[in-house]
Parts: sequence; C-alpha cells; structure tokens
Amino acid sequence: MGKIKVVGLGPGDIEQLPFGVYQLLKKEKPLYLRTKMHPAVEDLEQEGLVFQSFDTIYEENNQFESVYETIVKELLEAAKKEDIVYAVPGHPMVAEKSVQLLLENKAGISIEIKGGKSFLDDLFQAVKIDPVEGFQLVDALDLNQDDLVASQHIIVMQVFNEYIASEVKLTLMEKYPDEHIVALVHEAGSKNEKVDWLPLFELDRMEGVHNLTSLYVPPLAVDERTKSFQTVQHYIDAIMGEDGDAWIKEQDHRTLLTYLEEELSEFKAAVEDDDIDNMVEELGDLLMQVLYHTNLGEQSGYFSFEEVVETLNKKLRRRHPHVFDGVKAETAEEVDAIWQKIKAEEKRNN
Repeated sequence: MGKIKVVGLGPGDIEQLPFGVYQLLKKEKPLYLRTKMHPAVEDLEQEGLVFQSFDTIYEENNQFESVYETIVKELLEAAKKEDIVYAVPGHPMVAEKSVQLLLENKAGISIEIKGGKSFLDDLFQAVKIDPVEGFQLVDALDLNQDDLVASQHIIVMQVFNEYIASEVKLTLMEKYPDEHIVALVHEAGSKNEKVDWLPLFELDRMEGVHNLTSLYVPPLAVDERTKSFQTVQHYIDAIMGEDGDAWIKEQDHRTLLTYLEEELSEFKAAVEDDDIDNMVEELGDLLMQVLYHTNLGEQSGYFSFEEVVETLNKKLRRRHPHVFDGVKAETAEEVDAIWQKIKAEEKRNN
C-alpha cells in the first residue's frame, strides 16, 4: 500500500512557510491541496508548483463533514496507486479535521506527518497574550457555550463570513456580556495581518469571505462571570471558608434542612403563581442550599461535590437507555417500565 505525506502550509504568506516544507512541496509529487485559497499558494504557483486542489468539493457540498469525508476518500484511493503529498493550511495536527479523518480511516495506507507552522503562535503575538495563562481553541462550526471556560483565553477558528460570525456571537452572548471587547484577527503573522477590536455585539458586522480569520475572546474577571457555575462554586467556597460567613459556620446538614424546605416552598409558590422571575431566583436559592450541603460534606471529609456530580451523571446515563442507547420508548408508560426495570436491577446489585 502507498504513503501519504501530510504537510502544513502555515498560517499566511510564503515567508512563513518552513524551509523543509517548502523543499518538500517543490520536490515531491503528486501534490494535493485541501484548498488553494491560501496566501502561500499564489506565490508557489508563480514558482511553477503543480497541484490538485479539492475546492470543487467545497462548492458541491453544503456540509463540511461530508466535504472532509470526500477528500479523505479520494486521498486514500490515490495513495493506493502511488505515494502522494497532501498539504493543508496551518499545521496538520492543529484543528485540521481532514487529517484526523485520514488517521482514523487510513485502511492500510501509511500516514506521515511532516509538520508545518500553526497559526497559534502568530495569533498569540497579535493579541499579546501568554498561552500559559490557559486557553481554549474551538471551531466556530461546532461551538457550544457549555464547553467554554470564561476564565481562559478563547480562540474561535473558522469565523470566515458574516453568517458564521452571527452564530458565534449569539452563542458567546449566552455567557459573555454584550459589550465584552473581542478581536477579529485576520491573516495573523503575515504582511497583511490586521486585528480589529470591537464589542461582542458588533461581531457579525463583517463583509466578504475571510478564510484566515479567527476570533479572540479575552477572559472575564471572576465578578463578570455571572453566568458561570464555576463562579457560584468560587463564591460558596469563599463564604464557607476559614475567613467566610460566621452564620454558615454554625450550621450543619440538619440545621440547614429548614432552609432547604423553606426555599422549596417558595419555589412551589412561584410555580403556582406562574412567576417566572421568582422561579429563577428560587431555583438559585435551592442550588445554593445544595452547594451548602456539598461543601459541608467536603469539609467533613465524608463526600465531595464531585462525588455528587459523578453519582448523578452515572444515574442519568444508566437510567436513560431510550435516550442514549437506542432502546425504544415512545410513551411515558414505556419509559416508566424501563425505569422500574433498571431500579430493580440497581437494588439487586446493592
């Protein structure tokens, strides 16, 4: 079987292309490019570089996943006949889905990663941050606000048009203030590098297609992370810590039960009154009571918050095979039957 050598074209123009990669591109054939829409390719074409790109596949497919699967299929077929070179933007092992699919589905083909330069170093320099402080690299096409850690630097790649920028904006605004200052970084490290600082709510006011644009989202201070569960934990730890609240230090699980029952009663009243605002507040008060108890458990050494979450997660997964494992349950009666069976098995195993 054949071999595929995978190289990275770097983040920008030809001056950023590593010399070893440049030599390989000039010497070894045949060469396949994921896309020719890259600043270095124009210069390489002027030097006589011959290649085949997969840009037509992008034009024929609406879903990126199917694009990458098609590219990988064609590369593997070509490699069965002869050794080939496959070049991608940036570094092959940094946020490059097609390379990951190649490694997962190589089917006897040898995949050799030859390196390249990632866009990350140039982006860190452009916005003047130190990644040792902690950062997340996420894909704009697969962005989930629940996965974002607002205390870290966030880099969102593939923000290449107004539509994607709008979707990213709406997701980020679930966790960040509308006025939070972010940066669109265009062609980081190249001679055309441009950094646009703007408030989050203006993020989608961009025109055209920007293949080499990423979004930088600075971290929030603790008191700004009001939509973060980690902030709740931080506050509760401080309140119940050595220098914390005098009242809570005198409480235990039994004395706190009265307050738990009180908060539950107030939530029930809010539900009965259809008072949405009060429901939100009372649910927060109930969560506060839960965290009081888990913190007491940690202080006594009997159990931790993590154990509570672990137990809940395992129970949720175990008791919902009709959600996660394809078990058929289309009515409430069928769901109840599944629950009763699982609970009976749990009792037998305890």
